[in-house]
Amino acid sequence: MAHVPPLPKETTPELANDFAIFEQILGFVPNSLLTMQRRPEIVKGFGVLTKAVMSADGVVDLGFKRLLAHFASRAAGCQYCEAHSLIAAQIHGISEEKVAAVWEYQTSPLYSDAERVALDYALAAGSVPNAVDEPLMERMRKYWSDDEIVEILGAICLYGFLNRWNDSMATDLEDAPKTLGQNVLSSGGWTGGKHVK
Repeated sequence: MAHVPPLPKETTPELANDFAIFEQILGFVPNSLLTMQRRPEIVKGFGVLTKAVMSADGVVDLGFKRLLAHFASRAAGCQYCEAHSLIAAQIHGISEEKVAAVWEYQTSPLYSDAERVALDYALAAGSVPNAVDEPLMERMRKYWSDDEIVEILGAICLYGFLNRWNDSMATDLEDAPKTLGQNVLSSGGWTGGKHVK
């Protein structure tokens, strides 16, 4: 059960446009933001950062940025964000087959070498202590430009905030991501943890 319960989205009418950003990303307003609205400026600031990081105008595929977020969340151990990021990946064009093969990304033919190294990078960057080192950066530079690396790291860091928020709040997982977690992630040990009642 969440340490601080979410409020109905109608509680703060001035956040309607901010909530709409996340309805586009996930198909619903997540409980994390419904809790965060107790401090509306945090929601507004997070919305601005999310729009900048997850912009469709970027050079890195929008759905792939959600996969990067998934791996960063996996490294951090936030089961709430692991499920959320995969829902968003599907909404933004990652196939169900590719999502289902997420645990086998190193060997699955659905993932390219460029994607594999970027997902390794997400795991390393999402770890505490940080595990990004020069050999990993050399591998990244074989496939990704400096501009792309900045965009990739932006997606990873955006979820760093969410990982800390949701694990510290024990945010309750909504039905759609919970179902995806049970159907796809449970084979790799995902349980939903403190985020499932």
